[in-house]
Amino acid sequence: MTQPSTDLYRTIWRWHFYAGLFVVPMVLLLALTGAIYLFKPQVEAWEERAWRDLPTAGAVSPDAQVRAALAALPGARFHSYRLPRAEADAVLVHLGLPGDGHKMRDVFVSPQGKVVGMLDPEWRIMQVAHDLHGQLLIGKPGSWIVELAASWAIVMILTGLYLWWPTGGGLAGVAWPRFSNGRKVLWRDLHAVTGFWVSGLAMVLLLTGLPWADVWGSAFKAVRTELGWIKGEQDWTIGGKPVDGGEHAEHDHAAMMQGQGAAMPVGAHMMPDGTIMTAAPITLSRIVAEAKGQHLPFPVVVTPPGAPQRFGGKAKSEWTVRSDTQNRPQRVTISYDPMTGAERSRETFANKHVIDRVVGYGVAWHEGALLGWINQLIGVLTAAMLMALSLTAFVMWRRRKPQDRLGAPPHARGSARHRGVTIIVLVLAALLPLLALSLVAMLAIERLVLRRIAPLAQWLGLAAAGRRLPSG
Repeated sequence: MTQPSTDLYRTIWRWHFYAGLFVVPMVLLLALTGAIYLFKPQVEAWEERAWRDLPTAGAVSPDAQVRAALAALPGARFHSYRLPRAEADAVLVHLGLPGDGHKMRDVFVSPQGKVVGMLDPEWRIMQVAHDLHGQLLIGKPGSWIVELAASWAIVMILTGLYLWWPTGGGLAGVAWPRFSNGRKVLWRDLHAVTGFWVSGLAMVLLLTGLPWADVWGSAFKAVRTELGWIKGEQDWTIGGKPVDGGEHAEHDHAAMMQGQGAAMPVGAHMMPDGTIMTAAPITLSRIVAEAKGQHLPFPVVVTPPGAPQRFGGKAKSEWTVRSDTQNRPQRVTISYDPMTGAERSRETFANKHVIDRVVGYGVAWHEGALLGWINQLIGVLTAAMLMALSLTAFVMWRRRKPQDRLGAPPHARGSARHRGVTIIVLVLAALLPLLALSLVAMLAIERLVLRRIAPLAQWLGLAAAGRRLPSG
């Protein structure tokens, strides 16, 4: 191998190493929480298991069920009604609690109109997994950290593929590990081969997650708006918030309780001009009957006039029936006139802009819903391989790390400049804003601080005080 090639290899190896230092702990967390979230339908069904297969004799109307839920929490506001999957299951009535616009409750009401259970939607198992996966449970700063980790994970995958790229000698150590060449080679092969097989799946997950990220998603929305690539409502969040603001990803609770977000009590409705009427000609029971006749994919949510929508956060003056299935290509939203009950509009996946449809397919794949159990199985295998990749990286680092140094790969002896690599870095920086910002910050810190502190520079494997440190 020629000296320039050696310098380039060492430079990319160092990039791969330092990207891994930051990314590996995040990969473990995101892979674990992502694998859990793949099974949201099954976990939520288990979570609600006590409120299924109830007696159906003496069933009451949906309006009566909502009144029962409101009676259990005096002063609460009605926000939505989720149809049961089966007639013998409890319905879910989503209420805003009085006195605190951010607090909500999921109230489960039996077919006979008896409150049989309550859950705080913020602390349901899948909501916690969702918030941990996307925001680390700390809001917007967590979203930035996750987005930064995803950006560097892309760098890690690309540099890893370069290091893996075969130079001849067969498929052993390339497509499958070598088990008879000693532990050092085995650990290297387990890491490299796993990385090769998972790289494509991991890139799909990273790229399909970017539209949800705060910085990237906001920039993406701005570009779509400028180019006129928006048609209908966006049905995914940005940075864990609805597209026009709010605090939470799955249940836009704050927006629900602000301004028009203070949903109408059951039996009231809002006219198109904003006037609130206390007697609704069209009842919840009538709309629920209409919704059942549509045979939409579960879960099906009915939102009354005056309550904001899930992702848009804006109140509407009409009844809305919406399928919230994770398989976004199957989603349907229907609105009904509050005075006549006539269908006003119907939005299906096919009605959306092609960009939204592409993102929708990606989101459905990311959440394991696009192809049913096959999608979930592939998602679990991807998560398992990513965790294996992280663990083998840690073992390789610990095996080669000197006691007195971090163990970074040796510095390139030459300039290690390569036009192709420069172009790739510039393209990635242009497409990944947080990656660009972190690169600038890292270069500034390295040149202005780290290289000037000789012991720290020695430990990191950097050149200290204007001289090159030993590369061995």
